[in-house]
Order: sequence, then structure tokens, then C-alpha cells
Amino acid sequence: MKNILKFLCVFISIFVFSQSKSVKKLPVKSVTKTGVKKASAGTKPNPDLVVIHQDLPMLIPKKENGKFGYVNQNGKFIIKPEYHIAVFFYEDCNLLNSPNMKARKFGTGDYATVEKDMISYRVDKTGKRVYQFKDADLGKCKFGDYKQQLYQAYVLNGFYGIIEKAKFVNAADYRQYQIYPQYQYLFIMEGDDTSNPMIVASHNDRFGVIDVNNKVIIPFEYSNIKRNFSWKLGRMFEVTKDGTNYYYIDVRNKTY
Repeated sequence: MKNILKFLCVFISIFVFSQSKSVKKLPVKSVTKTGVKKASAGTKPNPDLVVIHQDLPMLIPKKENGKFGYVNQNGKFIIKPEYHIAVFFYEDCNLLNSPNMKARKFGTGDYATVEKDMISYRVDKTGKRVYQFKDADLGKCKFGDYKQQLYQAYVLNGFYGIIEKAKFVNAADYRQYQIYPQYQYLFIMEGDDTSNPMIVASHNDRFGVIDVNNKVIIPFEYSNIKRNFSWKLGRMFEVTKDGTNYYYIDVRNKTY
């Protein structure tokens, strides 16, 4: 009996010892980490779309070998010259008011109108043609309030000057002239700032640009300066020295 008891005690001790040695930590199930994904950085900005002057467009139409493309503010071609017509990146009110809802986004200032082989497109800032004009897509422009010009050209004895319309009464009083008539020609460019418009002027058969204080902005060294929307759309002037080859120039007299 004693032998049986001893055997049982020894067996129990061995069993307990073996259990304590064999107990293992239960493996922890691998759980896939569901960390918050970083927000997509989106499309990386194009390093070529440099902004040197905030008042100028990032892309400027430029003609080379008879074709238009777009250069950046450093003068580097970003969109190769292949178009017969290329205008500034600007809103197209016909597309903004298009009956085709899908076409309206192409009317924003993120796109520019170009023409090649008699077909007009809207292109993005990479040069990709994103939309081809269709007559059915063109809506009616909704024009805002017209900004009345404060100044106007005035001719006296064959010479042009500038007057402020609201104050001008007596042509014989030289003090009433903003700029006393002294130029061969004057034309007030359309712009958003009616209190300080840019004025295309002609003196000694050459064209330049002045402001309402008669300060010369663009020197009188051009055979012509176009009286178009280049100042309003791009704050630039389209000039030529030979009467044939036109290019853009800004108020700092930098050419593009």
C-alpha cells in the first residue's frame, strides 16, 4: 500500500512539474495594422510653372516660326508652338454658360483657347487638349456691370491729351487737363483699374505706353502697340518694332 502511495505521489509530482514546464504562452494572433493612411498629396506642382511676378500669367502666348505656344515667366516653352491662334488662360463666358453641363468646367480660367487647322480647342496648363469647341455647347454670355472709364482722350489743335470727364468744363483752362494735348495719338486700354489706366500713346511716330500722370511706362520705340485685351487679360502689351513680328512686353519692359 505504501509502495502504491509513493508511486502516486511521485507520479503527481512529475505530472505537475511537466505541466509547469510545458505551459506556453498562447500565440498572439497577428493583427493587420490599420493605421490612418496619409492623405494623398495629389498631383505634384509643375516646377516649370514658376511665378516670378504675381501680376503676370504663369503661361504667356509666344510665337516662334509662325506658330504659337506658351512660355513660362522665365521665357521657357511649356506648351510647344503649334497653333495658329493662342490666347491667354482666361474665362470663356460662352462655355461657362453652356447648356451642356459637362462643358462648363472648360470655361474657367484654368484653360486657354487655341486654334489649329481651323479647329478651336481649350487646353490645360500641360498643353493637353481637353475640349473641342462645338456650336451646340456655346451659351450666352452674362455681362456684369460696365465699369465707366474715368478718363478719356481729348483732341486740341490736332494733338491728343487726357481729361477726367466728370471734372472737365473749360477747354481753354490748361489746369483742367489731366494730360495737356501733346501726343499724335492716345488710346486708353481697357482694364479693371479705371483710376490708373494704361494709355497707348504715339510721339514722334513711335508708340509707347504712359499712365494718367504722364509717366512713361513703355518707352517710345515701337512701330505699333495693339489696342486689344492683352492688358485686361494678361497685364501685358503686344508690341512690334518692325510692324510684322509682334511679342508681349510687361510693365517692367521685359519681353516674352
